[in-house]
Amino acid sequence: MARNIQSLERAAAMLRLLAGGERRLGLSEIASALDLAKGTAHGILRTLQAEGFVEQDSASGRYQLGAELLRLGNSYLDVHELRARALVWTDDLARSSGESVHLGVLHQQGVLIVHHVFRPDDSRQVLEVGAMQPLHSTALGKVLSAYDPVAHNEAVEVERKTFTVHTVTDPEDFEGVLDLTRARGYAADVEETWEGIASVAAPIHDRRRMPVGAVGVTGAVERVCRDGELRPELIAAVRDCARAVSRDLGAGRF
Repeated sequence: MARNIQSLERAAAMLRLLAGGERRLGLSEIASALDLAKGTAHGILRTLQAEGFVEQDSASGRYQLGAELLRLGNSYLDVHELRARALVWTDDLARSSGESVHLGVLHQQGVLIVHHVFRPDDSRQVLEVGAMQPLHSTALGKVLSAYDPVAHNEAVEVERKTFTVHTVTDPEDFEGVLDLTRARGYAADVEETWEGIASVAAPIHDRRRMPVGAVGVTGAVERVCRDGELRPELIAAVRDCARAVSRDLGAGRF
């Protein structure tokens, strides 16, 4: 029978200890509670802190759970609740827009498609649930990068690949795109990822007012755009859908 890895057991015990307290804990308290040498406890805490699972108060030196652990801890529920809450609204969006609808969440260094509603016609289409899309060029990815600090870091720290002549890769230009996305509440991708394809997406927030995903429509440029610009009625429909899902997740009015 395989033996458990002691360092992982200690790290798990440390996280449980911090999760169960109502205040920050100091190194001595943590080491004493877990019957560890201070040096051992400090090494584990340093590793957990580097990964974002633990945070240290700069004034007192005491420790508490980090934001990354809380984000990971909520991700399973977020994704499944997000998809469940979005089913009716995304069906309505596909029907009203006449285009395919995608629901995406941040995963590693890209956008994971967790729900896909086919375009309501008789054309042959491929289910894209489980597919990954880039953060920097797709409408879904830009929305996540604009509203989610973790997604933003992923997008700016990796090499941004050029897919078409319209793809924005320059760091300053990309930040400008994200500023525009936040200012108008939606993101666009007009032939930046795939030639002949355009999309528009908007952010979805949960009850904590945190961005948990993005929803968007995708289709041929000639259908999604008019006179070189995204159709205003499509933008409105996507934003309405995002707001409706957000309300169902408890976010209230945005």
